[in-house]
Amino acid sequence: MEECNSKGGNVSVKNLIGREWKEASNGATIDVINPATQTKIDTVPNVSLEDVDAAVKVAKEEQKNWAKVPIHERADRLYRFVELVERDKDRLAKLLSEETGKPIREAYGEIANVRIGVRGFVERAKHLYGESIPAGSEAGQEKTMQIVTREPLGVIAAIIPFNFPSDLFCQKVPPALMMGNSIIVKPSNYNPLTLIEYTKLMIEAGVPAGVIQVLTGDGPVAGQALAGHPDVHLVSLTGSTAAGIQTMGTASKNLTHVMLELGGNDAFIFMEDGDMDLAIEEAKWGRLYNGGQVCCASKRFLIHNSRKEEFINRMKALIEGLKVGDPSSMDTDMGPLVNVNAAVRVEEQVNKMVAEGAQIVCGGKRDGAYYMPTILDNVTKDMEVAKDMEIFGPVVSVIGFDTEEEAIEIANQSSFGLCGCVISQDYRRAMRIAAKLECGGAVVNGASFYRSFEMPFGGWKKSGIGNEGVLTTLQEMSRIKTIVLKNIW
Repeated sequence: MEECNSKGGNVSVKNLIGREWKEASNGATIDVINPATQTKIDTVPNVSLEDVDAAVKVAKEEQKNWAKVPIHERADRLYRFVELVERDKDRLAKLLSEETGKPIREAYGEIANVRIGVRGFVERAKHLYGESIPAGSEAGQEKTMQIVTREPLGVIAAIIPFNFPSDLFCQKVPPALMMGNSIIVKPSNYNPLTLIEYTKLMIEAGVPAGVIQVLTGDGPVAGQALAGHPDVHLVSLTGSTAAGIQTMGTASKNLTHVMLELGGNDAFIFMEDGDMDLAIEEAKWGRLYNGGQVCCASKRFLIHNSRKEEFINRMKALIEGLKVGDPSSMDTDMGPLVNVNAAVRVEEQVNKMVAEGAQIVCGGKRDGAYYMPTILDNVTKDMEVAKDMEIFGPVVSVIGFDTEEEAIEIANQSSFGLCGCVISQDYRRAMRIAAKLECGGAVVNGASFYRSFEMPFGGWKKSGIGNEGVLTTLQEMSRIKTIVLKNIW
């Protein structure tokens, strides 16, 4: 549950509720804490149900005007937003690092992705042409033409998690705006400040207040109020599977469309002929980036028994060479998790696995919000971590296997199905394994942590519904209308 302070008081940072920057109507607030220092960075509103309703009302009104703005003008305003982010990148990266705990190098990398993501959606939208069905394509329709167009959905709610707020803002907001929708951004309570700044830059770039809004508040209140509002037409949520199930249930009462990118417990399969240098480098990137707080991070390391000891020794040496510490330092490899509770949760999960027979090779220690990179050996396929325990932190759980069939069985026994990967120098075998993985994305000779803006990204099973990406989001955020020119010929 997200932490909040509901005692009230003046807030330093306000929300864009409707067309104005305001405090919550009930005066409730949320403290934003730096996880590295445990000091308060700022205070934001904790919005009420009345605030959510007011925001949706204005979003509904403003959307109709925004839909009349030509696509090329919408594009120009989003290109201007990219320029403003570039102008302010130093300030934004510092803020993102402070409120999230991610190393400043990673924060700069995420800010730099704004240009890639926004431009991709803008260019695709400008060339997402309608279609026509010629007369005579079907018997009895010789004199009739059918024109298929894409129209806005209306009001979209974007519920964004803490781990990659900038990237996911770019996955949700630009396509919504380009398709003529209005959008209400609901950031995580843990680190909402960067996305509030992004909203300000959108306004500066020419997107009208009300077309975009930002609300900070408790997920069970504000998030579910958005999901259950009859005038919200799509909820795009990235978060836990539990949050996704709750949101889908709430949205179903109004037949509101949902896009859900949820949890994962991705399998990293290393075959006996795999390139170990490649595997170690990919494991570093694919498991330890952002402190392991990545939905599609490789979390279950299925290593062929003939190479398992080698893998563990190499990973241990790599981990012992990492610098864990102050995220504001350019040479820091890993900072804290997003808050103390997140680190305690990882600590509890590791302790549970040790109680079941797993062995800590290195790490296994917590200091406040910091959790040291950890390797667990002697993990068996019957343990919970080998199935549905998603550890959202820097923990490498190593599971041995002997055959290709066994590896596939272990990988597919999870109720999650976000991504997966296989490392082998035999590409025919690697492709065969990738094809059998029950997940939305399968990477060959790389970690499962792979997400380009262009690709459709989404999970199978309990990892989500729908796909985000330049190839698919614009369609998800619009609806089809067919205009029939009857007997025109």
